Amino acid sequence: MTSALHTSALTSLPLLARGKVRDNYAVGKDRLLMVASDRLSAFDVIMGEPIPGKGVLLTQMALFWFGRLGHICPNHLTGDAPESVVTPAELPQVAGRSMLVKRLKPIPVEAVVRGYLAGSGWKEYQDSQSVCGVPLPPGLKNASKLPEPVFTPAAKAAVGEHDENISYGQVVKAVGPELAAQIRDLSLRIYKEAAAFALTKGIIIADTKFEFGLDENGTLTLMDEVLTPDSSRYWPIEGYEQAFATGANPPSYDKQFVRDWLEQALVNGKPWDKTPPAPRVPQDVVEKTAAKYQEALTRLTA
Repeated sequence: MTSALHTSALTSLPLLARGKVRDNYAVGKDRLLMVASDRLSAFDVIMGEPIPGKGVLLTQMALFWFGRLGHICPNHLTGDAPESVVTPAELPQVAGRSMLVKRLKPIPVEAVVRGYLAGSGWKEYQDSQSVCGVPLPPGLKNASKLPEPVFTPAAKAAVGEHDENISYGQVVKAVGPELAAQIRDLSLRIYKEAAAFALTKGIIIADTKFEFGLDENGTLTLMDEVLTPDSSRYWPIEGYEQAFATGANPPSYDKQFVRDWLEQALVNGKPWDKTPPAPRVPQDVVEKTAAKYQEALTRLTA
C-alpha cells in the first residue's frame, strides 16, 4: 500500500485554501494548482485517517471524465503539466494527484443531479414524497430509479459545515434566470451522457454533483472534480437488484461504504452525531474503501 498524503505542504506557491479533499495553490494571477490529498470526508466532516492513493485515483478519474465530456462544455484544465510549477523536492506531493487549472469565478451552487433515490433524497422522499421541492411519483423505494433524472441543487457550505439543499427558485435568485437554466440543463445533459456510458461498464451512477465557474469572458465552465466516487454514488450493476428488492443500500464504489460504517459508529457509547471530531476509522474500513476506489477506476477506464 502506498504512503498517504493527508495534507500537502508546498512552500514554492502561496496556499489559497484547503477544502475537504483538495489543497489549492496560486500560480500567478490566472491559474491554480489543485492537489488532491488522501483525506476522506463524510457527512461534511473530514476523517482523521486518510485513504492511501485516493487523491491519485480521484485525479485520474476526473481527468478521464473531463476528456470524455469536453464536447459538452468547457472545463478548467489548462493542458499544462502540474509538475512544471513546483520544485523538484515537491514533486512527490504533486505527481499524479494534481491539476493545473484556470482561475475562475466560482458559482456558489452545488449542481446536484439524481437519477436514483438514495441517501438524503430517500429520507426526504419518505417525509414529503419530494426531493428539494421536486415532487416525485408515489410508491418509490430506497434505490429506485427515477422516471427522469432531477436537478436538486445545494448551497455550497464552508469546510466543516453541511451543504444545504435549496430550491431551483433560490438558484434563480442567486445567479439570475438565464445562468440558473444553463447550469440546470448542462448538469442534466452531462449526467445523462456519463450515466449511459458508465452503464456500458456495469456501473450505475445513482447521483452526482458538479461545480461550475465563470471565466474572464463569462463562459460557464466545469471545474473542481467531476464524476468521482467522492462526488457521486457509484453502484456496480451486479448486486443492485437484490439490494433494491430488500430495501438495502446497494453495494457501492464510493463513500457509502464509510457512511454506512459511520451510521453504526459509537462515540463515548453513543451514536456519532456527525459533527467533528469523527470516530477513528478502522484499518480494514480504510483498506476496503481504497480497494473500492481502485476497482471503480479500473472498471470505468478498462
